Formats: sequence, C-alpha cells, structure tokens
Amino acid sequence: MNRTPILHSRGFTLIELMVAMTISLILLAGMASLFVQNSRTQIEIEASNRKIENGRYGVQTLAGDIRNAGYFGEFDPGRLISPVTMPDPCATDLTLVRAALPVPVQGLDNATATQLSCISDLKVGTDVLVIRRVETCLPGELSCDPVSEGGAFFQASLCFDNPDELASADPLKSFDLDTRESGLTRHGRDCSATNAGTLVPVRRYLTHIYFVANNDNDNDGIPTLKRAVLGTNAGGDLAFTIQPLVEGIENLQLEYGLDRDDPAIAATVGPAAPLFADGTADLYNSNPATANDCGDELCAVANWRSVVAVKLNLLARNIAPSIGYVDSNSYVLGNLASGRPNTVAAANDRYKRNVFQSLVAMPNLAGRRVK
Repeated sequence: MNRTPILHSRGFTLIELMVAMTISLILLAGMASLFVQNSRTQIEIEASNRKIENGRYGVQTLAGDIRNAGYFGEFDPGRLISPVTMPDPCATDLTLVRAALPVPVQGLDNATATQLSCISDLKVGTDVLVIRRVETCLPGELSCDPVSEGGAFFQASLCFDNPDELASADPLKSFDLDTRESGLTRHGRDCSATNAGTLVPVRRYLTHIYFVANNDNDNDGIPTLKRAVLGTNAGGDLAFTIQPLVEGIENLQLEYGLDRDDPAIAATVGPAAPLFADGTADLYNSNPATANDCGDELCAVANWRSVVAVKLNLLARNIAPSIGYVDSNSYVLGNLASGRPNTVAAANDRYKRNVFQSLVAMPNLAGRRVK
C-alpha cells in the first residue's frame, strides 16, 4: 500500500521576524527623514521666494510713487514761494496742506517714535518718506476711485486773462485745494475777464507717508511696510488712515539726490542757492535738511526742493524663523548723512534676510529745474 508522505510546513523564526522588522524600520526611518527634509527644503524655498517677492514689491511700490512725486498735472509748483519752516507731514488743516505743496518730497532720517503724530508703531531708527502729488487719473475714470470716496481735491488754473486767477499777481491763485469737488472753480485757457470759460477737471490730492512698523497686526512681531494716506473721514474732515503694504520689510533707509552746484561755488553765495540747476543729482545725502552745512529752516526747505532722485535701501526678512539657521550677517543700507556706510548689525536670530536697492529718478522735479 502506497503512503503519501506528510509534508511539514515551516514558518519564520522569531529571529527572522526581528531581522525583517529591523530592516523595515530602518527603511521607514530613512523614508520619513527624507520626507521631512524635503518638506523643510520646500518650506525654505517658498519662504525665500516670498521674501524676494515682498522685497521687490516693496521697492516697486515705493519707486512708483517716488517717480510721480511733484506731479500736479499742468501746474508748476516751482512758482510757489517756499515755506519758511519745514511742513508738518501729518497736517490735516487745509491751509497747512496747501502751504506744504511746494515740497513734493520730504523725509525723516532715522525717525523716532514720537516725531509724527499720524503714524503709530514706527520701528525706531528706520527712515520715513513723504510724497506729495495728485492722482495721474481723474476721479471715476480708469482705476481711480470716484469723487464719492472723498479726499482732498486739487485744481490748477490754466487761465491767464482773468485777474482772479492770475498767478503773476498771487501764485496761490493759480491753484485751489479743497475737501469738496464742488468748491473748486478754476478755469481753462478759454477764460477771460468777460468769459468764465470751462472749469478745469479736478484731481485727487495725495499725501503718502511711508514707514516701517514693528507689527502687521497687533503684536504679531512681523515688521511691515505701511503707508499713511491723507483722505477724509466720515465727517468730511481731512484725516490719515494707515494701510499695510508689504510684510517682512524690516528696515527702510533712503538717500536723496540733490541738484546742487559745486560746493566750492555754492559756499560763496550760501548753501540755499540752487546754482546752475540741470535736473541731475550732484550729491546724495540721507538728511538733506543738514546737507551742505545747512543751518536753518530756509536752507533745509531749499535743499528738499532741490531733490531730484532717491536711493532706496530695503531690508526684507522671512516671515517665519528657519530651523537650525542663525543670521550672523551685517547689512549695509546706503550711507549715513556723514558719508559713512549705514551698517545694520547682525541680529543673530533665525530669520533669513535680503537687501534690495534701487535708484529712482523723479522726472517731474528734475524737468522743472533744467535751465
């Protein structure tokens, strides 16, 4: 009788199972480590891209406004008498706002927290930039806000025949500024003493104050480039509102290009005299109020009115810290008023940073100075 042999099946031994589990755990740990490293690398790349984009956008935003500084349509503010003192950037009284119009660009070098009443949370030691101009488009057209949005409105007279608008008799008659569009009555070239002519279109008058704040929102610790904008409140009065612009902008330092003559010649007639103005910058200084040995308000105003270019220096950082990184680098942001490099000491924290620089010409101001 044939008997079928009995086959005994064998399983894995405990040692074999432990070896297999150990190898699997090693592979799993390696894959997890690779995944974590790839995730961190992706996060760092995205953070770096965001930082670069924020820095570029910050420069672009500032540069666009700086290029338009002093734009008042067909009106030339060079005919206006300079203020005897430096204008208050935070002024909301119409008389003071009108008086500040001849100074299209103004700034504070290494500002302190209490220098300007209309901004808050200023990062001490950073610069403040003030731009005055009108909108390049008319209210309600293209991308311009309608008149109903309020604000200060500007109207330049093109009439040279009517004594009530004759600039030669009183430069202040050549333009008007009001919080109500209906209150502006300056006329075009077709006016005369006997014919009122057509009214000139109005443009929204802008005062923009750029500064670096310590926080984007309350106590979030994210330095942010912000802008205070002159407009009207619910009661129709002039007031400033603050707009956050770009997160991660940690420092703003500016140098202003002054259209001045050779200092040796200027010294013979006083530093306030803009000799042989040609629309190009002869010197750069972070504080025009003291440039060329300026010692009084009249000289400071004259220097600010001679600005034709601005050097931008922005320091941008990541929004979140980077694990395992320490920023031990120092950064040079232009020059101090003394001419020495403006060096920002190393923060020794975990945020990565980049410097962004740009030279911005102001054609409206430079073109009016060409002799």
